[in-house]
Amino acid sequence: MVIHIDRPFFFDAVRDALFKGALNQPQVEGMTAILDFWETRMRDADLRWLAYIMATAYHETAYTMQPVRETLATTDARAIEILENAYASGKLSWVKTPYWRPDEDGKCWLGRGLVQLTHKRNYEAMSRLTGIDLVAEPDRAMEMDAAVSILIEGMVQGSFANHKLADHLNETTDDWINARRIVNGTDRAEKLAGYGKTFLAAIRREQPAGRLARLKEWLLRAIARVFGQT
Repeated sequence: MVIHIDRPFFFDAVRDALFKGALNQPQVEGMTAILDFWETRMRDADLRWLAYIMATAYHETAYTMQPVRETLATTDARAIEILENAYASGKLSWVKTPYWRPDEDGKCWLGRGLVQLTHKRNYEAMSRLTGIDLVAEPDRAMEMDAAVSILIEGMVQGSFANHKLADHLNETTDDWINARRIVNGTDRAEKLAGYGKTFLAAIRREQPAGRLARLKEWLLRAIARVFGQT
């Protein structure tokens, strides 16, 4: 069944629950881009998927909802410098090969986007999946349209870690913890699960029964806005 997302309710709900009562324009634009892609391409899919996609973007972008480079640096050069320093000091002990170092063509395969896409093989895989040549131009992963496509298609198809949304959120399974394996093992899995459920509550609005109850809810929310309570 296709469910149309009540966007004013959605933004009101996440503003209070996840963004400390205030949303800036880039955050609104990022979430709008994800919602637009979903409602155009996947609006009859499981809404838990959309909620977990939003939660992933929220976490991976440090709540900015904008495509970012690894370390949140504004340039590749600065990101490489930060990663090199961290690697040299032993803070990246799990890294066997410094994937961020420029290759023979001068291209860097560090993390970019709404979900941190790293390593050339993953840029190649997402190029095939999205139809965007990320190998020729890795920085295209920083473009909003490309970043949204990578985020959603990658999580739906299981392109990042051989786990996909349908493995953990389906008709018989409601496993928000292990859904983190779609992107990054179990790192911060409980936090991501909480974010996902919060986004779901904003997406899957429960309508009050009856016209009078709906009118009462609308009036209460309008009054609260006027007096700055939401």
